[in-house]
Amino acid sequence: MALLTLTGVTKRFGGVVANSAISFQVPRGQIVGLIGPNGAGKSTLFDVVTGYYRPDAGRVAFAGHDLVGLRPDQVNRLGIGRTFQKLRPFREMTLLENVMVAVMGHTPHAAAARAEALTYLEFVGLAAKAPVHARDLSTGQRKRLELARAMATRPRLLMLDEVTGGVDQPTIPGLVALIGNLRERGLTLVVIEHNMRVIMALADRIVALHLGEVIADGPPAEVVRDRRLIEAYLGGAYAQGA
Repeated sequence: MALLTLTGVTKRFGGVVANSAISFQVPRGQIVGLIGPNGAGKSTLFDVVTGYYRPDAGRVAFAGHDLVGLRPDQVNRLGIGRTFQKLRPFREMTLLENVMVAVMGHTPHAAAARAEALTYLEFVGLAAKAPVHARDLSTGQRKRLELARAMATRPRLLMLDEVTGGVDQPTIPGLVALIGNLRERGLTLVVIEHNMRVIMALADRIVALHLGEVIADGPPAEVVRDRRLIEAYLGGAYAQGA
């Protein structure tokens, strides 16, 4: 059963079509990978789903709710959380305070919010750094903090924008394991990712975008052999080694 359904979603910026008639579904409990070259429209699509942009055409439905026209906070309250490619924590606040800000959207009492925030920090492996200021974290630690803040909104669907982007190679396996653990907690995920080894390890299905259009959609092993995707993004060397 689909949790998220996109039907003919189109978003234009002047004469530039960022998303063109995009349609696909995200079933409950699955991890769907969203891939494609820079400028393919992936982050724009996230912004449309989560209410930062209103589509020029099409429909976005989540758990029976029409999302078009809702504000980001309204979309979040329905059960969609997200992370961002550009990390912007509250630098002068502690990790605990950062996560408490998200928790207090549904838990107004400070003591309860503090206790809940600590559970999310523990889940992402940052409980020991709860009193540390966000400005003092490494990129990998900031990625984990971003995950904790997104989880603190209690989503049913979590949309992750390049969680492993910009981190060193030794940090990636831990982040991949963390994303897998999110599904074990019952979350449905849509993951933008450029690292194909990561997306192949995580995704049940891959949707590939190019120039704002869906050019492939299906099981990972099939999608990475799609001729259009190879030409637009992967390259022949990857296809031969896949």
